[in-house]
Amino acid sequence: MDKRKTSMYVADLLQCCIDKKAHLSGKLLHAYIFRNHQLFNNNFLSNRLIEFYSKCNNTNSAQHVFDIMPQRDIYSWNAILSAQCKAHNFPVAHKLFDEMPERNVVSWNNLISALVRNGFEEKALNVYHDMIREGYVPTHFTLASIFSACAALLDVAHGSRCHALAIKIGLDYNMYVANALLCLYAKCGRTKYAIQVFEEMEAPNEVTFTAMMGGLAMTDRVVEALEMFKLMHKKRVCIDSVSLSSVLGVCARGGSGGKSDVFVQVDDRFSSNVLGQQVHCLTIKLGFESDLHLSNSLLDMYAKYGDMDSADMVFANLPEVSVVSWNVMLAGYGQKYQIQKAIEFMQRMQTCGFEPDEVTYINMLAACVKSGDIETGRQMFDSMLSPSVSSCNAILSGYSQNENHKEAVQLFREMQFHGLQSDRTTLAIILSSCAALGLLEAGKQVHAASQKSAFHMDKYVASGLIGIYSKCQKTELAERVFCKIPELDIVCWNSMISGLSLNSQDREAFMFFKQMRKNGLIPTQFTFATLLSSCSKLSSSLQGRQVHALIEKDGYVNDVFVGSALIDMYCKCGDIEGARTIFNMMPGKSTVTWNEMIHGYAQNGYGDEAVCLYEDMIASGEKPDSITFISVLTACSHSGLVDTAVEIFNSMQQEHELIPVLDHYTCMVDCLGRAGRFNEVEMLIDEMPYKDDPIVWEVLLSSCRVHANVSLAKKAAQELIRLDPKSSSPYVLLSNIYSSLGRWDDLRAIRELMNKNHVTKDPGYSWIEYENVM
Repeated sequence: MDKRKTSMYVADLLQCCIDKKAHLSGKLLHAYIFRNHQLFNNNFLSNRLIEFYSKCNNTNSAQHVFDIMPQRDIYSWNAILSAQCKAHNFPVAHKLFDEMPERNVVSWNNLISALVRNGFEEKALNVYHDMIREGYVPTHFTLASIFSACAALLDVAHGSRCHALAIKIGLDYNMYVANALLCLYAKCGRTKYAIQVFEEMEAPNEVTFTAMMGGLAMTDRVVEALEMFKLMHKKRVCIDSVSLSSVLGVCARGGSGGKSDVFVQVDDRFSSNVLGQQVHCLTIKLGFESDLHLSNSLLDMYAKYGDMDSADMVFANLPEVSVVSWNVMLAGYGQKYQIQKAIEFMQRMQTCGFEPDEVTYINMLAACVKSGDIETGRQMFDSMLSPSVSSCNAILSGYSQNENHKEAVQLFREMQFHGLQSDRTTLAIILSSCAALGLLEAGKQVHAASQKSAFHMDKYVASGLIGIYSKCQKTELAERVFCKIPELDIVCWNSMISGLSLNSQDREAFMFFKQMRKNGLIPTQFTFATLLSSCSKLSSSLQGRQVHALIEKDGYVNDVFVGSALIDMYCKCGDIEGARTIFNMMPGKSTVTWNEMIHGYAQNGYGDEAVCLYEDMIASGEKPDSITFISVLTACSHSGLVDTAVEIFNSMQQEHELIPVLDHYTCMVDCLGRAGRFNEVEMLIDEMPYKDDPIVWEVLLSSCRVHANVSLAKKAAQELIRLDPKSSSPYVLLSNIYSSLGRWDDLRAIRELMNKNHVTKDPGYSWIEYENVM
């Protein structure tokens, strides 16, 4: 056999070893080549050897072949560069790249694609810029990698510039480039451009459709995403496990109320669960039921629907499961508030030999938080060897939601002590807890920590800082934080407007609102509710009506949250008819809505109407809460409906299983006291568990003044002085009683006692709006 035929024969054998990853056979061929001087000097065979060793993950041998090559060409350099990139030896790869005597586009592509695949997107973009500067024209491989890098970085601006270059060099219709470009726009939420790229593609494949479905679902265009799957099926594009997994994710995102006519014509009686079940059937039909990733997507879909019976059935029939499978099931039970079931499932998981990972614990902590079982959550948290920031955030969130703010602050301190770095979620939660407790100094310390970790400019953290400073009446510090935020979004504006309103700086709140609109931001329900609260406090019906007009214009008039705030505003401005008009027009009413209207009637002296509305509420099936009873009892008190009040008060526990609290007892004391039924008042006070609260005694003292009940008034005043010696109310009320009865000696004694105890009366003030002037 001549030399040429021998080298070709050896090359073919090497190719077989490369294709089959036959490491031992390849090494034998390497030994044969090494012994044959002429074959050893053959660059083509040496290059194939480098490729062979790279394929078999033996980078050291590949590097050795390269190092002893008598002569190297561009292919030799590209082969070893590719081998080092594949082995993630990037320092060596960069060194080789810099030492290359010459480079071609393949050299650049090798390095760029390897950097992108391994999460070094910014470095990949830097290498790409160097490539362009040196005059190389990118290929479809280059651009596909660059678009992937831009998608990972959410750098749509850079991606758009590369898109322009792709059009210029005629690669925008290449399948690889178009798919990567579509993924970029979809991931960055630029659905309009993604659709444009999709429509310009001659023959979209399964990758195209899958990316398009994901992008549409990400922007909550669920029905369109499902229609895309229908189109994929209609065009007979190959449906693989990834496509099915993607459409299941779309179905899950649609939630239990999503509807579409994708597979069959469905009406309002069907939920998107039906669509998910249809995809499940298609999965079985195409033979993908054993695909683990797809099975996990099925589990996730059923879990997000809350259909844990179907999820359990899928799980039980899986040929194999992973930690992900268990985690999805745990999250599903957590969403259904079935904490005990979740705990049992976790125990089963460990019995089956699966070790819980961080996601397992986070799901379990989230389940405990949703079920309100913070104690179990904390026990689980304490059992973790090295809790992550995400785990800490889960338990902090639970404390915050259940108003265990002291425990949240304590846990945050423990995090600091153990050197656990806080993220923006941690800081936002802890600032909320500090605000709830009014801990200004602690808030300042968290502010300092946020500056140290460079999170103080984050919108959510900054909103938390505005919240704590506003709650602690430091609006000037809140404004200082607000002014330093580089990109103000609606959350930041809402926080600042709410903070000003909270501190009765209502005119300033309106100024900020006007500036917000001038900057082009659209108000939300929260914005309008805050502004309406400011109108209520200013008793400014003119401004309230202007805000109402804006609400109508922006389409929030049917929002329950905004509607309730409108009712409250009109009631507080004395326009009870306007409030009732809003109430009647609302398509959906919550307990809060009913409460606001009943309370409005109570405030404005319409006791009979308040009681009638309360009865309508009960008849409608809406469950009254503690606030409902305060409102209706107040209405009864102000309108002299004493027997009705007694009847409603007694029904709280008997019919509605609500235990009366201080405010309910206060309302009843006021109601009975106004009617002069002091025997019943004394019996009620003796029975109630709130004898040491000054409000009850103050209300009783006011009633005693009206009915000139001196003995009971004296008892009430003594209790008030005992509870709060510095309050002027008991002295003033008792002295007014003595004055009205001409008991001047007793009046003098009260005033002397006031002087002795250094008690002073605060002057009262009030205001009205007349002809648009306060």
